[in-house]
Amino acid sequence: MSHLPTPENTTQYRLLISEEDQGERLDKRLAAELEDYAISRERLQTLIKDGRVQVNEKAVSKASLRLKEGDVIVVSVPEAQPIALAPEYIPLDVIFEDDCLLVVNKPSGMLTHPTGREREGTLVNALLAHCGSSLSGINGQIRPGIVHRLDRDTSGLLMVAKTDAAHFHLSAQLKDKTARRDYRAIAQGVFPENCGTVDAPIGRNPKQRDKMAILPDGRNAVTHWRVQERLADKFALLELSLETGRTHQIRVHLSHIGHPLFGDPLYGSGIEKVAKLKTQGQMLQAFRLSFQHPKGEQVTFEIPQDPEISRIWQLLSDKVNASG
Repeated sequence: MSHLPTPENTTQYRLLISEEDQGERLDKRLAAELEDYAISRERLQTLIKDGRVQVNEKAVSKASLRLKEGDVIVVSVPEAQPIALAPEYIPLDVIFEDDCLLVVNKPSGMLTHPTGREREGTLVNALLAHCGSSLSGINGQIRPGIVHRLDRDTSGLLMVAKTDAAHFHLSAQLKDKTARRDYRAIAQGVFPENCGTVDAPIGRNPKQRDKMAILPDGRNAVTHWRVQERLADKFALLELSLETGRTHQIRVHLSHIGHPLFGDPLYGSGIEKVAKLKTQGQMLQAFRLSFQHPKGEQVTFEIPQDPEISRIWQLLSDKVNASG
């Protein structure tokens, strides 16, 4: 992938398809090539629809186009546009901040990024008020700054880039698996081993589009888990680390191996209803982040256990002990 001289307000990338890439989908190949630039597959699909991707000097409109050896692809990425969202002065738990980035502790219940239906109350709205114009814009809109995301009901640490250079740097570490993300969770069932790994590809569930699933042709996904504490043969408090960052990864992987997260509305068993314990969502917290700062220093941030996880764990302990 190389840069080309570009028209005003546009960045262009050029890719020559090799023999080993022959037969791959256009959007999938481009997503892999442009991952270091934090241009998502969804963003690329939009660019294709808008006629901003050429194959052999002809604009194409199908993201599913199968590539051939020797194809020359040119992607034209327009300059980021002002984001059509209102800043909101929502209190933020800022763990660290400098001129390159922030590390924030997102509460459970808050969306990381707006959706078509919800445009207010998100982390991005809060960041727009907190940072003003100093957030990166490489996802197509000025000032989103989001390098990675957490599900609405997952609490914990997120990296937020203030500059495009920082965004590139942090995104590359996620791709190269040099940035470490560790989680706490309450899972259901017996864990005979103290630690293990789930290596299973994840893709969009073809029957339920709001869910992900283990699919043979899904994207590579690897989750490591370790038991911190057990409650008889009923529940376990886990620490988990990610090698990859697929949508709903921990939730899908633990459900796949028969240990769904307590309180998970999409992938859980409903055990919280049997236990008569009301939760806002899955008991999952991103409690530790470790990465190389764009200025070169290796940094690690860690926060205490989410009080909601502690509360539910104590209530479960009381119920298990009371039942003998």
